[in-house]
Amino acid sequence: MLSTQPAWTKAVTRPAREFASTQLEILEGKIPAGLRGTLYRNGPARLERGGMRMGHWFDGDGAILAVRFADSPVGGSKATATYRYVQTTGYQAEAAAGKLLYGNYGTIAPGPIWRRWRTPVKNSANTSVLALPDRLLALWEGGKPHALDLQTLETQGKDDLSGLGENLNYSAHPKRDPKTGEIFNFGVSAGSKTNLHLYRSDATGKIVHQSAFPLDGVPLIHDFVLAGEYLVFFVPPVRLDLFPALVGLKSFGNGMKWHAQQGTQILIFDRRTLSLVSRQETEPWFQWHFANGYRADTGEIIVDFIRYRDFTTNQRLKEVATGRTQTVADGTLWRVQLDGRTGKVLGTEELLDRSCEFPIVPPQYVGGISPHIYLSLHRPDADRARELYGAIARFDDRSGTLTIADLGENRYPSEPIFAPDALDADRGWVLTVVYDGNLDRSEVWVYHSSRLDEEPTCRLALPDLVSLGFHGTWKPALGHRV
Repeated sequence: MLSTQPAWTKAVTRPAREFASTQLEILEGKIPAGLRGTLYRNGPARLERGGMRMGHWFDGDGAILAVRFADSPVGGSKATATYRYVQTTGYQAEAAAGKLLYGNYGTIAPGPIWRRWRTPVKNSANTSVLALPDRLLALWEGGKPHALDLQTLETQGKDDLSGLGENLNYSAHPKRDPKTGEIFNFGVSAGSKTNLHLYRSDATGKIVHQSAFPLDGVPLIHDFVLAGEYLVFFVPPVRLDLFPALVGLKSFGNGMKWHAQQGTQILIFDRRTLSLVSRQETEPWFQWHFANGYRADTGEIIVDFIRYRDFTTNQRLKEVATGRTQTVADGTLWRVQLDGRTGKVLGTEELLDRSCEFPIVPPQYVGGISPHIYLSLHRPDADRARELYGAIARFDDRSGTLTIADLGENRYPSEPIFAPDALDADRGWVLTVVYDGNLDRSEVWVYHSSRLDEEPTCRLALPDLVSLGFHGTWKPALGHRV
């Protein structure tokens, strides 16, 4: 009898197992000579404990995959991989107890209500990573990052970046200026009042300047964009009904409500002073992720992002944690043109009408004009209610063409990550971690960045399953070009 569950289910619902540093078998092709550095990826790898399941895909315990590409002692190239859970205090306590103890974004803390409101939310450290010169940060937007050893992935504890206050958060989507090395990020704090906290750090991650801006209600802000000398935020009309979430009557995710009549707020800040430049309101939409932004020669601010009609995407992501989805929530690639002085919307345009997500640009173009956007998307014949993304693609901003790497039936790629070639400045590579549901195994696929419609340059076998996750980064090898 055929299974009624889609093939991706095992890569989400089955707790992943750690593995120590292992040299990877080359299944196909050859590791490029200019691919030198480390791919880091993060994602929820355990959504169950003691027979109790978490209520949302966002709630799983984070695990970090590191895939290192280096010269082989016997000539040529080799790749090794390590996979470890982030040893947060919440993870350790639940592992010792053999059951869930904490609430999270979509999970209510177990036990009577009088106990729930006294139980802290677990920092899952499961969303993204930031590679610093001396450590790796596992990021989760509801708290502080966790520092890990770049080589062993051993957890070193929470990191305040020499500036995060006691109750301040550090989001999962920092932006790094490719010219100055500065790192920009934000956090939202809620209580008697809600503030958007902005951070500017040096290349080591140390916070050198920060500011706070008051927000209306408790909105959901997941990402922002660096656009030249500006930091741009879109605040969608989603607001948290805070009291039921605080006392344990609802999870935070179930307490998020869509208020279309409020519209989307556009906040523009000066990147140097972190002060507000303009505040506007426009038509309602929702977004998780931005591709990039820049300031045009005309003075306009251009922002590319994945736009959703409403907040239905939250329900779909909740269903992913169960291994069965039935909600269609399509996001498509859009461009917004803003007046650089007032923030007023001058125009909007849908660049790509395919359902897609996880947009990125090569790191050297962050905050400036990028000729290409890489993203994940559905296969053409996919049942979008049941299936996850089965392809990655490159969108050419100049021609509007889309070059697609269709991985085939029952294969699911992670967010594409761009890796500059260490030997040739005009060449790059796109890496994705693939779950092959036909063989029930995980692999690393490497594509030439301009030839996604050709076979992968290289396919590598991972020693065990790696859970489908969210975001990653590429850290060039020491001494190689960024």
